[in-house]
Amino acid sequence: MGVSGQSSPFQSQKMGFWAVFALVIVCQMDSGVFMLPANLAPYGLSYLGGLALTCLGGSALALVFAQLCTWYPKTGGPHVFVEQAFGRTLAFFTGWTYWVISWVSSAVIVVVSVSYLKPLMSSYLPPNAIALEILLMVIVTALNFFGVQAAGRVGLVFAVVRFFPLLIMPLFALFFFDPTHFSVAPGVANLTLPQTLNQVILLIMWGFVGLETATTSAGEIRNPTKTIPRAVIFGTLCVGVLYLISSLGIMGLIPGDQLMNSCEPYADAARILFGGNWHVLISVIASISCIVALNGWMLTSGQVALGLAQDGFLPSFFARKNRFNAPYWSLAISCIGMVLLLLFTANEVLAKRIFTIIGFSVVTFLFVYVVCCLAFFKLLLSKRGDTLFFVHSAVSGALALGFCLWVIVGTPLQVLLIASLFAVSGVPFYLHFLRARKRNEARIDDAGWVPATRIVFARSKQPTPREPAVVLVKGNSGTRQQEKEK
Repeated sequence: MGVSGQSSPFQSQKMGFWAVFALVIVCQMDSGVFMLPANLAPYGLSYLGGLALTCLGGSALALVFAQLCTWYPKTGGPHVFVEQAFGRTLAFFTGWTYWVISWVSSAVIVVVSVSYLKPLMSSYLPPNAIALEILLMVIVTALNFFGVQAAGRVGLVFAVVRFFPLLIMPLFALFFFDPTHFSVAPGVANLTLPQTLNQVILLIMWGFVGLETATTSAGEIRNPTKTIPRAVIFGTLCVGVLYLISSLGIMGLIPGDQLMNSCEPYADAARILFGGNWHVLISVIASISCIVALNGWMLTSGQVALGLAQDGFLPSFFARKNRFNAPYWSLAISCIGMVLLLLFTANEVLAKRIFTIIGFSVVTFLFVYVVCCLAFFKLLLSKRGDTLFFVHSAVSGALALGFCLWVIVGTPLQVLLIASLFAVSGVPFYLHFLRARKRNEARIDDAGWVPATRIVFARSKQPTPREPAVVLVKGNSGTRQQEKEK
Protein backbone atom coordinates (compact mmCIF):
# COMPACT_ATOMS: atom_id res chain seq x y z
CA MET A 1 0.00 0.00 0.00
CA GLY A 2 1.24 3.46 -0.77
CA VAL A 3 1.04 6.50 1.39
CA SER A 4 -2.36 7.35 0.05
CA GLY A 5 -3.64 3.91 0.91
CA GLN A 6 -4.17 2.91 -2.72
CA SER A 7 -2.39 -0.05 -4.29
CA SER A 8 -0.15 0.55 -7.28
CA PRO A 9 -0.60 -1.69 -10.35
CA PHE A 10 2.45 -3.78 -9.51
CA GLN A 11 2.42 -3.49 -5.71
CA SER A 12 1.16 -7.05 -5.32
CA GLN A 13 4.10 -8.29 -7.41
CA LYS A 14 6.73 -6.77 -5.13
CA MET A 15 8.86 -8.77 -2.72
CA GLY A 16 8.51 -8.75 1.05
CA PHE A 17 11.12 -9.23 3.76
CA TRP A 18 11.41 -13.03 3.64
CA ALA A 19 11.77 -13.12 -0.14
CA VAL A 20 14.50 -10.44 0.04
CA PHE A 21 16.16 -12.24 2.94
CA ALA A 22 16.20 -15.47 0.89
CA LEU A 23 17.65 -13.56 -2.09
CA VAL A 24 20.53 -12.22 0.03
CA ILE A 25 21.31 -15.69 1.40
CA VAL A 26 21.07 -17.68 -1.83
CA CYS A 27 23.20 -15.17 -3.77
CA GLN A 28 25.95 -15.42 -1.15
CA MET A 29 25.73 -19.16 -0.52
CA ASP A 30 26.02 -20.33 -4.11
CA SER A 31 28.32 -22.93 -5.65
CA GLY A 32 31.32 -21.98 -3.52
CA VAL A 33 29.82 -23.09 -0.21
CA PHE A 34 29.77 -26.77 -1.20
CA MET A 35 33.49 -26.74 -1.99
CA LEU A 36 34.48 -24.51 0.93
CA PRO A 37 35.51 -27.29 3.38
CA ALA A 38 37.76 -28.88 0.74
CA ASN A 39 39.28 -25.51 -0.22
CA LEU A 40 39.98 -24.63 3.43
CA ALA A 41 41.30 -28.07 4.44
CA PRO A 42 44.97 -27.29 3.53
CA TYR A 43 45.03 -24.46 6.09
CA GLY A 44 44.01 -26.51 9.13
CA LEU A 45 42.56 -24.62 12.09
CA SER A 46 44.28 -21.41 10.99
CA TYR A 47 41.39 -20.88 8.58
CA LEU A 48 39.30 -19.72 11.57
CA GLY A 49 41.26 -16.46 11.67
CA GLY A 50 40.54 -15.80 8.01
CA LEU A 51 36.88 -16.70 8.50
CA ALA A 52 36.58 -14.28 11.44
CA LEU A 53 38.13 -11.43 9.44
CA THR A 54 35.93 -12.17 6.42
CA CYS A 55 32.80 -12.19 8.58
CA LEU A 56 33.87 -8.86 10.07
CA GLY A 57 34.54 -7.35 6.65
CA GLY A 58 31.35 -8.79 5.20
CA SER A 59 29.28 -7.43 8.09
CA ALA A 60 30.84 -3.97 7.65
CA LEU A 61 30.02 -4.07 3.93
CA ALA A 62 26.46 -5.10 4.77
CA LEU A 63 26.11 -2.06 7.07
CA VAL A 64 27.46 0.22 4.32
CA PHE A 65 25.06 -1.05 1.66
CA ALA A 66 22.17 -1.04 4.11
CA GLN A 67 22.75 2.65 4.86
CA LEU A 68 23.24 3.55 1.19
CA CYS A 69 19.97 1.89 0.29
CA THR A 70 18.22 3.73 3.12
CA TRP A 71 19.36 6.99 1.57
CA TYR A 72 18.63 6.02 -2.05
CA PRO A 73 16.14 3.12 -2.38
CA LYS A 74 16.21 2.88 -6.17
CA THR A 75 16.47 -0.02 -8.61
CA GLY A 76 19.98 -0.54 -9.99
CA GLY A 77 22.24 -1.10 -7.01
CA PRO A 78 25.81 0.16 -6.78
CA HIS A 79 25.74 2.63 -9.69
CA VAL A 80 22.85 4.52 -8.07
CA PHE A 81 24.96 5.36 -5.02
CA VAL A 82 28.05 6.19 -7.06
CA GLU A 83 26.11 8.57 -9.30
CA GLN A 84 24.88 10.50 -6.28
CA ALA A 85 28.45 10.89 -5.01
CA PHE A 86 30.71 11.14 -8.07
CA GLY A 87 28.53 11.78 -11.11
CA ARG A 88 27.47 9.85 -14.18
CA THR A 89 30.85 8.86 -15.63
CA LEU A 90 32.04 6.78 -12.69
CA ALA A 91 28.47 5.60 -12.15
CA PHE A 92 28.38 4.20 -15.69
CA PHE A 93 31.56 2.19 -15.29
CA THR A 94 30.49 0.97 -11.85
CA GLY A 95 27.12 -0.16 -13.14
CA TRP A 96 28.57 -1.65 -16.33
CA THR A 97 31.19 -3.61 -14.40
CA TYR A 98 28.69 -4.88 -11.88
CA TRP A 99 26.20 -5.93 -14.55
CA VAL A 100 28.78 -7.79 -16.65
CA ILE A 101 30.42 -9.58 -13.71
CA SER A 102 27.01 -10.53 -12.28
CA TRP A 103 26.27 -12.79 -15.24
CA VAL A 104 29.88 -13.79 -15.90
CA SER A 105 30.32 -15.11 -12.36
CA SER A 106 26.95 -16.87 -12.60
CA ALA A 107 28.39 -19.17 -15.25
CA VAL A 108 30.37 -21.04 -12.60
CA ILE A 109 27.14 -21.73 -10.73
CA VAL A 110 25.71 -23.38 -13.83
CA VAL A 111 28.80 -25.56 -14.24
CA VAL A 112 28.80 -26.70 -10.61
CA SER A 113 25.06 -27.37 -10.51
CA VAL A 114 25.31 -29.72 -13.48
CA SER A 115 28.47 -31.40 -12.16
CA TYR A 116 26.65 -32.35 -8.94
CA LEU A 117 24.20 -34.37 -11.02
CA LYS A 118 26.93 -36.79 -12.11
CA PRO A 119 25.89 -39.52 -9.63
CA LEU A 120 22.57 -39.66 -11.45
CA MET A 121 23.93 -39.07 -14.96
CA SER A 122 27.33 -40.74 -14.89
CA SER A 123 27.10 -42.00 -18.48
CA TYR A 124 26.47 -38.73 -20.29
CA LEU A 125 29.11 -37.31 -22.65
CA PRO A 126 30.69 -33.82 -22.40
CA PRO A 127 28.60 -32.42 -25.30
CA ASN A 128 25.47 -33.40 -23.41
CA ALA A 129 26.80 -31.60 -20.34
CA ILE A 130 27.07 -28.26 -22.14
CA ALA A 131 23.61 -28.82 -23.61
CA LEU A 132 22.24 -29.41 -20.11
CA GLU A 133 23.98 -26.27 -18.83
CA ILE A 134 22.40 -24.17 -21.58
CA LEU A 135 18.99 -25.75 -20.96
CA LEU A 136 19.28 -24.91 -17.27
CA MET A 137 20.12 -21.29 -18.12
CA VAL A 138 17.08 -20.99 -20.37
CA ILE A 139 14.74 -22.46 -17.74
CA VAL A 140 15.97 -20.13 -14.98
CA THR A 141 15.71 -17.13 -17.31
CA ALA A 142 12.16 -18.11 -18.27
CA LEU A 143 11.25 -18.32 -14.58
CA ASN A 144 12.39 -14.74 -14.08
CA PHE A 145 10.13 -13.64 -16.93
CA PHE A 146 7.26 -14.14 -14.46
CA GLY A 147 8.54 -11.26 -12.32
CA VAL A 148 10.50 -10.71 -9.14
CA GLN A 149 7.77 -12.07 -6.89
CA ALA A 150 7.77 -15.46 -8.63
CA ALA A 151 11.57 -15.61 -8.60
CA GLY A 152 11.65 -14.55 -4.96
CA ARG A 153 9.13 -17.20 -3.93
CA VAL A 154 11.09 -19.95 -5.67
CA GLY A 155 14.24 -18.78 -3.90
CA LEU A 156 12.48 -18.79 -0.53
CA VAL A 157 11.05 -22.31 -0.98
CA PHE A 158 14.28 -23.94 -2.14
CA ALA A 159 16.39 -22.00 0.37
CA VAL A 160 14.77 -24.20 3.01
CA VAL A 161 15.79 -27.34 1.09
CA ARG A 162 19.47 -26.46 1.18
CA PHE A 163 19.51 -26.26 4.98
CA PHE A 164 19.75 -30.04 5.27
CA PRO A 165 23.24 -30.41 3.78
CA LEU A 166 24.48 -26.99 4.92
CA LEU A 167 23.25 -26.94 8.51
CA ILE A 168 21.59 -30.15 9.71
CA MET A 169 24.27 -32.53 8.42
CA PRO A 170 27.26 -30.46 9.75
CA LEU A 171 25.52 -30.19 13.12
CA PHE A 172 25.16 -33.96 13.18
CA ALA A 173 28.81 -34.31 12.10
CA LEU A 174 29.93 -32.28 15.14
CA PHE A 175 29.08 -35.32 17.30
CA PHE A 176 31.93 -37.12 15.49
CA PHE A 177 34.30 -34.15 15.62
CA ASP A 178 37.97 -35.14 15.72
CA PRO A 179 40.52 -32.28 16.08
CA THR A 180 43.31 -34.54 14.78
CA HIS A 181 41.68 -34.38 11.33
CA PHE A 182 42.88 -30.80 10.96
CA SER A 183 46.25 -30.72 9.23
CA VAL A 184 48.28 -28.12 7.35
CA ALA A 185 49.42 -28.88 3.81
CA PRO A 186 53.18 -28.64 3.13
CA GLY A 187 52.70 -25.76 0.69
CA VAL A 188 50.80 -23.76 3.31
CA ALA A 189 53.18 -24.46 6.20
CA ASN A 190 55.86 -22.22 4.62
CA LEU A 191 53.56 -19.20 4.32
CA THR A 192 53.64 -16.28 6.73
CA LEU A 193 50.53 -15.50 8.77
CA PRO A 194 49.48 -12.51 6.59
CA GLN A 195 49.91 -14.63 3.45
CA THR A 196 47.85 -17.44 4.94
CA LEU A 197 45.08 -15.10 6.03
CA ASN A 198 44.99 -13.39 2.65
CA GLN A 199 44.60 -16.70 0.80
CA VAL A 200 41.89 -17.87 3.19
CA ILE A 201 40.01 -14.59 2.86
CA LEU A 202 40.06 -14.83 -0.94
CA LEU A 203 38.56 -18.32 -0.72
CA ILE A 204 35.87 -17.38 1.80
CA MET A 205 35.03 -14.01 0.23
CA TRP A 206 33.53 -15.79 -2.76
CA GLY A 207 30.91 -17.04 -0.30
CA PHE A 208 30.03 -13.48 0.76
CA VAL A 209 29.82 -11.93 -2.70
CA GLY A 210 26.19 -11.06 -3.27
CA LEU A 211 25.39 -9.44 0.07
CA GLU A 212 24.43 -6.29 -1.86
CA THR A 213 22.04 -7.98 -4.30
CA ALA A 214 18.91 -6.78 -2.49
CA THR A 215 19.83 -3.15 -3.30
CA THR A 216 19.60 -3.84 -7.04
CA SER A 217 15.87 -4.59 -6.79
CA ALA A 218 14.92 -1.70 -4.48
CA GLY A 219 12.17 -0.53 -6.81
CA GLU A 220 10.57 -3.99 -6.71
CA ILE A 221 10.54 -4.35 -2.90
CA ARG A 222 7.84 -3.27 -0.49
CA ASN A 223 9.04 -0.57 1.93
CA PRO A 224 12.69 -0.82 0.71
CA THR A 225 14.17 1.64 3.23
CA LYS A 226 13.30 -0.77 6.06
CA THR A 227 13.12 -4.15 4.34
CA ILE A 228 16.48 -4.08 2.56
CA PRO A 229 18.71 -3.01 5.49
CA ARG A 230 17.23 -5.68 7.74
CA ALA A 231 17.50 -8.37 5.05
CA VAL A 232 21.10 -7.45 4.13
CA ILE A 233 22.41 -7.32 7.71
CA PHE A 234 20.49 -10.30 9.06
CA GLY A 235 21.18 -12.38 5.95
CA THR A 236 24.93 -11.72 6.04
CA LEU A 237 25.16 -12.62 9.74
CA CYS A 238 23.27 -15.87 9.12
CA VAL A 239 25.61 -16.74 6.26
CA GLY A 240 28.66 -16.23 8.49
CA VAL A 241 27.22 -18.54 11.18
CA LEU A 242 26.35 -21.20 8.60
CA TYR A 243 29.88 -21.10 7.16
CA LEU A 244 31.37 -21.58 10.62
CA ILE A 245 29.15 -24.56 11.49
CA SER A 246 29.41 -26.26 8.11
CA SER A 247 33.19 -25.93 7.83
CA LEU A 248 33.86 -27.13 11.38
CA GLY A 249 31.47 -30.06 11.02
CA ILE A 250 32.79 -31.35 7.68
CA MET A 251 36.47 -30.63 8.41
CA GLY A 252 36.25 -32.32 11.80
CA LEU A 253 34.63 -35.40 10.27
CA ILE A 254 36.91 -36.09 7.28
CA PRO A 255 40.72 -36.29 7.65
CA GLY A 256 42.41 -33.26 6.15
CA ASP A 257 44.60 -35.13 3.67
CA GLN A 258 41.47 -36.73 2.20
CA LEU A 259 39.26 -33.66 2.37
CA MET A 260 41.64 -31.37 0.49
CA ASN A 261 41.50 -33.75 -2.50
CA SER A 262 37.72 -34.22 -2.40
CA CYS A 263 35.54 -33.02 -5.28
CA GLU A 264 32.28 -33.54 -3.33
CA PRO A 265 33.00 -32.94 0.39
CA TYR A 266 29.35 -32.94 1.46
CA ALA A 267 28.62 -36.15 -0.45
CA ASP A 268 31.71 -37.73 1.15
CA ALA A 269 30.46 -36.66 4.57
CA ALA A 270 27.09 -38.27 3.82
CA ARG A 271 28.83 -41.56 2.97
CA ILE A 272 30.61 -41.53 6.36
CA LEU A 273 27.56 -40.50 8.39
CA PHE A 274 24.77 -42.44 6.70
CA GLY A 275 26.31 -44.88 4.20
CA GLY A 276 24.24 -46.34 1.37
CA ASN A 277 23.17 -43.96 -1.39
CA TRP A 278 22.61 -40.92 0.77
CA HIS A 279 25.43 -39.17 -1.07
CA VAL A 280 23.25 -39.17 -4.19
CA LEU A 281 20.54 -37.26 -2.34
CA ILE A 282 23.09 -34.76 -1.04
CA SER A 283 24.41 -34.25 -4.57
CA VAL A 284 20.90 -33.56 -5.86
CA ILE A 285 20.23 -31.07 -3.05
CA ALA A 286 23.56 -29.39 -3.78
CA SER A 287 22.59 -29.08 -7.44
CA ILE A 288 19.22 -27.60 -6.48
CA SER A 289 20.98 -25.17 -4.16
CA CYS A 290 23.17 -23.96 -7.01
CA ILE A 291 20.13 -23.56 -9.24
CA VAL A 292 18.46 -21.41 -6.56
CA ALA A 293 21.57 -19.22 -6.42
CA LEU A 294 21.55 -18.97 -10.20
CA ASN A 295 17.93 -17.83 -10.03
CA GLY A 296 18.89 -15.10 -7.56
CA TRP A 297 21.79 -13.86 -9.67
CA MET A 298 19.68 -13.87 -12.83
CA LEU A 299 17.12 -11.71 -11.05
CA THR A 300 19.91 -9.39 -9.89
CA SER A 301 21.45 -9.13 -13.36
CA GLY A 302 18.11 -8.17 -14.89
CA GLN A 303 17.45 -5.52 -12.25
CA VAL A 304 20.93 -4.00 -12.64
CA ALA A 305 20.47 -3.64 -16.41
CA LEU A 306 16.98 -2.24 -15.82
CA GLY A 307 18.35 0.40 -13.46
CA LEU A 308 21.11 1.34 -15.91
CA ALA A 309 18.57 1.76 -18.69
CA GLN A 310 16.24 3.85 -16.52
CA ASP A 311 19.16 6.17 -15.75
CA GLY A 312 20.08 6.51 -19.42
CA PHE A 313 23.27 4.39 -19.34
CA LEU A 314 21.91 1.60 -21.55
CA PRO A 315 19.50 1.62 -24.52
CA SER A 316 15.88 1.90 -23.46
CA PHE A 317 14.89 -1.56 -24.68
CA PHE A 318 16.71 -2.90 -21.59
CA ALA A 319 13.96 -1.22 -19.54
CA ARG A 320 11.04 -2.78 -21.39
CA LYS A 321 8.84 -4.92 -19.15
CA ASN A 322 6.28 -7.60 -19.80
CA ARG A 323 2.90 -7.93 -18.11
CA PHE A 324 4.61 -9.47 -15.06
CA ASN A 325 6.73 -6.31 -14.66
CA ALA A 326 9.89 -8.25 -15.59
CA PRO A 327 12.62 -6.59 -17.74
CA TYR A 328 12.61 -9.33 -20.37
CA TRP A 329 15.29 -7.83 -22.64
CA SER A 330 17.70 -7.35 -19.74
CA LEU A 331 17.17 -10.96 -18.65
CA ALA A 332 17.46 -12.34 -22.18
CA ILE A 333 20.72 -10.52 -22.95
CA SER A 334 22.23 -11.60 -19.63
CA CYS A 335 21.28 -15.19 -20.46
CA ILE A 336 22.89 -14.93 -23.90
CA GLY A 337 26.11 -13.64 -22.32
CA MET A 338 26.20 -16.61 -19.92
CA VAL A 339 25.56 -19.08 -22.74
CA LEU A 340 28.42 -17.65 -24.79
CA LEU A 341 30.79 -17.88 -21.83
CA LEU A 342 29.78 -21.49 -21.22
CA LEU A 343 30.46 -22.31 -24.86
CA PHE A 344 33.88 -20.59 -24.83
CA THR A 345 35.02 -22.53 -21.74
CA ALA A 346 33.35 -25.84 -22.61
CA ASN A 347 36.61 -27.60 -23.51
CA GLU A 348 38.37 -26.82 -20.23
CA VAL A 349 38.60 -29.20 -17.29
CA LEU A 350 35.85 -28.65 -14.69
CA ALA A 351 38.16 -27.42 -11.92
CA LYS A 352 39.95 -25.07 -14.31
CA ARG A 353 36.64 -23.66 -15.52
CA ILE A 354 35.55 -22.96 -11.97
CA PHE A 355 38.75 -21.40 -10.66
CA THR A 356 39.29 -19.39 -13.86
CA ILE A 357 35.98 -17.63 -13.35
CA ILE A 358 36.10 -17.36 -9.54
CA GLY A 359 39.64 -15.97 -9.51
CA PHE A 360 38.82 -12.69 -11.23
CA SER A 361 35.17 -12.48 -10.18
CA VAL A 362 35.93 -11.87 -6.49
CA VAL A 363 38.42 -9.11 -7.25
CA THR A 364 36.05 -7.44 -9.71
CA PHE A 365 33.29 -7.37 -7.11
CA LEU A 366 35.78 -5.91 -4.63
CA PHE A 367 36.53 -3.09 -7.09
CA VAL A 368 32.83 -2.23 -7.07
CA TYR A 369 32.70 -2.45 -3.28
CA VAL A 370 35.65 -0.04 -2.94
CA VAL A 371 33.96 2.57 -5.13
CA CYS A 372 30.73 2.18 -3.16
CA CYS A 373 32.62 2.63 0.13
CA LEU A 374 34.19 5.84 -1.18
CA ALA A 375 30.75 7.03 -2.29
CA PHE A 376 29.45 6.18 1.17
CA PHE A 377 32.01 8.46 2.85
CA LYS A 378 31.32 11.36 0.49
CA LEU A 379 27.57 11.07 0.95
CA LEU A 380 27.96 10.70 4.71
CA LEU A 381 29.58 14.13 4.90
CA SER A 382 26.52 15.68 3.28
CA LYS A 383 24.02 14.05 5.66
CA ARG A 384 22.72 15.35 8.93
CA GLY A 385 22.77 13.27 12.07
CA ASP A 386 24.00 13.07 15.62
CA THR A 387 27.59 12.31 16.61
CA LEU A 388 26.88 8.69 17.42
CA PHE A 389 25.46 8.12 13.92
CA PHE A 390 28.53 9.61 12.26
CA VAL A 391 30.96 7.65 14.42
CA HIS A 392 29.11 4.38 13.88
CA SER A 393 28.88 4.98 10.12
CA ALA A 394 32.51 6.06 9.81
CA VAL A 395 33.76 2.97 11.67
CA SER A 396 31.65 0.64 9.51
CA GLY A 397 32.82 2.34 6.32
CA ALA A 398 36.48 2.29 7.39
CA LEU A 399 36.33 -1.43 8.22
CA ALA A 400 34.63 -2.24 4.91
CA LEU A 401 37.03 -0.14 2.84
CA GLY A 402 40.12 -1.40 4.67
CA PHE A 403 39.02 -5.00 4.27
CA CYS A 404 38.47 -4.66 0.52
CA LEU A 405 41.78 -2.84 -0.04
CA TRP A 406 43.68 -5.44 1.98
CA VAL A 407 42.36 -8.28 -0.16
CA ILE A 408 43.05 -6.38 -3.40
CA VAL A 409 46.62 -5.53 -2.41
CA GLY A 410 47.34 -9.19 -1.71
CA THR A 411 45.96 -10.34 -5.07
CA PRO A 412 48.39 -11.31 -7.89
CA LEU A 413 48.88 -8.64 -10.56
CA GLN A 414 47.63 -10.89 -13.36
CA VAL A 415 44.28 -11.37 -11.63
CA LEU A 416 43.98 -7.62 -11.05
CA LEU A 417 44.61 -6.92 -14.74
CA ILE A 418 41.99 -9.44 -15.84
CA ALA A 419 39.47 -8.02 -13.38
CA SER A 420 40.06 -4.48 -14.66
CA LEU A 421 39.14 -5.57 -18.19
CA PHE A 422 35.47 -5.76 -17.20
CA ALA A 423 35.40 -2.02 -16.57
CA VAL A 424 37.51 -1.29 -19.67
CA SER A 425 35.08 -3.25 -21.85
CA GLY A 426 32.54 -0.45 -21.40
CA VAL A 427 34.86 2.28 -22.69
CA PRO A 428 34.06 2.02 -26.44
CA PHE A 429 30.31 2.32 -25.89
CA TYR A 430 30.64 5.19 -23.46
CA LEU A 431 33.15 7.12 -25.60
CA HIS A 432 30.96 6.75 -28.68
CA PHE A 433 28.06 8.32 -26.84
CA LEU A 434 30.25 11.15 -25.49
CA ARG A 435 31.64 11.93 -28.97
CA ALA A 436 28.14 12.12 -30.36
CA ARG A 437 27.10 14.55 -27.66
CA LYS A 438 30.18 16.74 -28.20
CA ARG A 439 29.32 17.03 -31.92
CA ASN A 440 25.90 18.25 -30.78
CA GLU A 441 24.36 15.50 -32.86
CA ALA A 442 23.15 13.35 -30.00
CA ARG A 443 20.24 15.44 -28.75
CA ILE A 444 17.88 13.23 -26.74
CA ASP A 445 14.34 14.26 -27.64
CA ASP A 446 11.08 13.50 -25.83
CA ALA A 447 11.01 9.91 -27.05
CA GLY A 448 14.62 9.29 -26.06
CA TRP A 449 15.89 9.09 -29.67
CA VAL A 450 19.58 9.80 -30.29
CA PRO A 451 20.02 10.55 -34.04
CA ALA A 452 23.82 10.32 -34.16
CA THR A 453 24.00 6.89 -32.57
CA ARG A 454 20.69 5.46 -33.81
CA ILE A 455 20.11 4.32 -30.22
CA VAL A 456 17.10 4.97 -28.03
CA PHE A 457 18.04 5.86 -24.46
CA ALA A 458 15.67 5.79 -21.52
CA ARG A 459 15.12 9.15 -19.90
CA SER A 460 15.55 9.35 -16.14
CA LYS A 461 14.10 12.87 -15.96
CA GLN A 462 11.25 14.72 -17.58
CA PRO A 463 12.25 16.46 -20.83
CA THR A 464 12.91 20.18 -20.57
CA PRO A 465 10.40 22.44 -22.33
CA ARG A 466 11.45 23.42 -25.82
CA GLU A 467 12.13 27.01 -26.73
CA PRO A 468 9.40 28.68 -28.84
CA ALA A 469 10.27 29.14 -32.50
CA VAL A 470 10.47 32.64 -34.00
CA VAL A 471 8.54 32.92 -37.29
CA LEU A 472 8.55 35.88 -39.69
CA VAL A 473 4.98 36.90 -40.66
CA LYS A 474 4.25 39.37 -43.46
CA GLY A 475 1.20 41.58 -43.20
CA ASN A 476 -0.15 44.95 -44.25
CA SER A 477 1.79 46.65 -41.50
CA GLY A 478 5.06 45.10 -42.56
CA THR A 479 7.12 42.20 -41.31
CA ARG A 480 6.74 41.26 -37.68
CA GLN A 481 8.02 38.50 -35.43
CA GLN A 482 5.59 35.95 -34.02
CA GLU A 483 6.39 33.24 -31.51
CA LYS A 484 5.03 29.86 -32.37
CA GLU A 485 5.05 26.92 -30.06
CA LYS A 486 6.89 23.95 -31.58
